Amino acid sequence: MKIKLGLIRTACAAAALTMAIATATSAQVGKSQGVLDVNLAAEKDLATFPSMTPALAKALVAKRPFTSPTELNAFLLSQGLTAEQAMAFYPKAFVHINLNTATPEEILLVPGAGRRMVREFAEYRPWKTWAQFDREIGKYVGAAATAQLAQYAFIPMNANTASDADLLTVQGADQAWVAKVKKGRPYSSVADLEKAAGKIQARFFVIQ
Repeated sequence: MKIKLGLIRTACAAAALTMAIATATSAQVGKSQGVLDVNLAAEKDLATFPSMTPALAKALVAKRPFTSPTELNAFLLSQGLTAEQAMAFYPKAFVHINLNTATPEEILLVPGAGRRMVREFAEYRPWKTWAQFDREIGKYVGAAATAQLAQYAFIPMNANTASDADLLTVQGADQAWVAKVKKGRPYSSVADLEKAAGKIQARFFVIQ
């Protein structure tokens, strides 16, 4: 009887581990605390943000899409903004960074990150879940600051297996877009993914 009970416990533990591993493969875009995706934000909204003018908002929209915050930053500086004025804009609109590939220059543009997060973001790669991010970054800056940092970043989702809930973390996503992405599975190329998800949204995925 004890042997059978032990086998049952072992089987349950194995099942729990399998479920944990499956959950760990889920990744998504950080939950917004008010920051908009600069590639998707409406021109009228952009024009109301710090350091913006209607003319600059129009020029920004015409230049989209931006593939990185450094590209966005270079554009804003080329339009006459100072580094401080550009940084004042980012708490309102930003280009999400990939936590697993972001460069130090990209991380330093994240409001509140600083050089410490350049080190910490790199130390814990590869990032697989936001639970991991909350745990590892939270021990340095606390839960509230960790949530603030998360909204500027994403952990790439598997385009072929991401759940509806994960897909809906992409700003601008709705059920129709989710259905279109799922209908195009399985994906074997970035080009096919971009056709289904859109060029801007495709950057949040990996193909596996």
